[in-house]
Amino acid sequence: MFPLKTFHIFANENQSQMLLNFMVSNERTMTRQLLGIAIFLLSCCHIQPASAQDFALKTNLLGWATTSLNAGAEWATGTRHSMQVFGTMNPWTFNDGKRVRFWNVMPEYRYWTCRTFGGSFFGIHALGGQYNIRNVDLPFKTLPKQGKDGRHYEGWYIGGGVTYGYQWLLSKHWNLEAEIGVGYAYSPFKLYGTCKRCLNKDHRNYVGPTKVGISLVYFP
Repeated sequence: MFPLKTFHIFANENQSQMLLNFMVSNERTMTRQLLGIAIFLLSCCHIQPASAQDFALKTNLLGWATTSLNAGAEWATGTRHSMQVFGTMNPWTFNDGKRVRFWNVMPEYRYWTCRTFGGSFFGIHALGGQYNIRNVDLPFKTLPKQGKDGRHYEGWYIGGGVTYGYQWLLSKHWNLEAEIGVGYAYSPFKLYGTCKRCLNKDHRNYVGPTKVGISLVYFP
């Protein structure tokens, strides 16, 4: 009876050792799994803030310097792609009889060299609008000179161009953007005299700068 009992003791000890080894092995496996899950969650938490800024509101400070009301919105469509719509309007007539009334809408596609809303970007934009200009000769030969006082141009335009710009990170909610664009615009116009009679009808094929801006960008 003693050898049989001894055999059972050794058998129980071996089973206990095997059970202990199994538990230790499982504990190590679970530890590795939990560590892997923790690393994955931490990496997700680290990546998420970089993609949180996918929509922005903006305004061109140079436009306000020329008394032009303006605002735009831009949203990311990918890690390096975005779309923008920008509008500008100037409804004022000044005391000296000068007038540069106009409205302009400019949609644009942008490709960012690094990531959206950071660093350099290249864009393709379209543009369209109307104008009523009096006693002001625009730069870059946008329209023929008006000549006598009191004459003014009325017309509309449509066109497109290319853009280059750069954005700097200021804070979590603010960026600063600088951009310049060149392109083409077709513009039929009418020249009116002081008696509001149409003196001439013509059109302009304009090639030159189509946009310039230093914009403040806000991320809600």
